[in-house]
Amino acid sequence: MAPERPMGAGAFPKPVESPAPDKPDSAELYAALDLGTNSCRMLIAQPKGSQFHVVDSFSKSVQLGAGLEKSGRLSRASMGRTVAALKVCQQKIQRHNVKRMRLVATEACRRALNSREFIRQVQREAGLTLEIIQPEEEARLAVISCAPLVSTKTEQLLVVDIGGGSTELVWIDLSSVPGPERPKAIMRLHAGFHQLDSPFPAAKVVDWISVPLGVATLRDQFSDVDDDAARYALMSWFFEENLAEFAPYKDEQTREGFQIVGTSGTVTTVAASHLGLRRYDRTKVDGLRMTSDQIETVINRYLELGPVGRRRDPRIGQDRQALIMSGAAILQALLRCWPTDRLSVADRGLREGLLYAQMTADGVLEEGPY
Repeated sequence: MAPERPMGAGAFPKPVESPAPDKPDSAELYAALDLGTNSCRMLIAQPKGSQFHVVDSFSKSVQLGAGLEKSGRLSRASMGRTVAALKVCQQKIQRHNVKRMRLVATEACRRALNSREFIRQVQREAGLTLEIIQPEEEARLAVISCAPLVSTKTEQLLVVDIGGGSTELVWIDLSSVPGPERPKAIMRLHAGFHQLDSPFPAAKVVDWISVPLGVATLRDQFSDVDDDAARYALMSWFFEENLAEFAPYKDEQTREGFQIVGTSGTVTTVAASHLGLRRYDRTKVDGLRMTSDQIETVINRYLELGPVGRRRDPRIGQDRQALIMSGAAILQALLRCWPTDRLSVADRGLREGLLYAQMTADGVLEEGPY
C-alpha cells in the first residue's frame, strides 16, 4: 500500500504545490526535503496507521548542478534559483508549524567546491539548515522507501535510485528471512546496512554502490555527441562500464526470486509512457511491473521521436526531454546486466525514506506488514 498523498505529487517536472484541505495537529507533522542535482522536493506528512498521509508537498526543477561538471562549483544563478525554491519550502514549514524534519542535500552539494558557502547562504536567506548526506545513507533511504513494493517471494533484491547527479544501487539477500517478513526486514534497514545485534531475521546487504553518474551528469559527459542514437548508445555503455566493481555484477544470478525496484523520474516517466497516460496518475504507476520488452519498446519510441518529438510528448515535457535519454541509457544498462525480465516501478524515493526513518525511529507508525 502506497503512502497517501496528492495525485501526482512530484511526478512530472512542473512545480507541484498541494495545500492541505484541513489543518492537522502540528505536533504530529514531519517534513522531509530532498535537494538533488536537478530538483528540490519536499513532503509534509503525518503518521497514519502503518503509513503516513501527505498534507502538503512541493516540487520544482532548480537545476542546482547546472555547469558543475565543468567548473566544479555551483553557479550563482543555480544557487539563486534553489534558494528561491527553498524559501517556499520554509514558508510551508512555518505555516504548518512543523517541528520534526530532515532537510538533506545530495550529490551536487557533495561534489561542489563551494557547497559550504551555499549551505550558509540557504541558512541566511531561507532560514533552513541543510544537511549534506553521504551516499550510503542516500542509498539506505531509497531502499526503505521501497519496502512496501518488495514481494514476499523475493529472495534477491536490487533497488536502483537514478538521481540527477548519481545512481545508487543496493543488492539485498532476503533468502534467510521468512517470506511474510521480507518487506518488514527492508524497513529495518533504516538503522543501518549492517545490523549485528538484531533479534529479527535480517536483510543482508550483499553490496551497494553510488555511481557518480545520474541523468544530468551522464548527459553532460556526452554533450559533444550530436547524433541522438549514438549519444544514447555511448551513455548506456559508459554507465555499464562504471558498474564493473559492483560485486553482484560479476556473478550469474538466477531469475527465480529476483526483483529489481527502480525509483526515479526516469522510471516513472517510462511507466507513464508505457501506459499511454495523458495526465500522470500515481496510483497507476507506483507498484507497476514492466517487462524488459515493454521498457525497450518505450525507449525505442523515444529514439524515434528525437529531441523535438520528446519535447512535445506530454509524458516527457520540455524540462525532462533533455534528461530522459540519459536516464533511459542507465535503465537499459541495468536490464542488460541482471537476470530479470521485470522491473517494479516506484513513485517514491528519498523523501519517503526520510519520513519512514523519522517516524519509525519515533515509534509513531503502527505495526503493519513492514
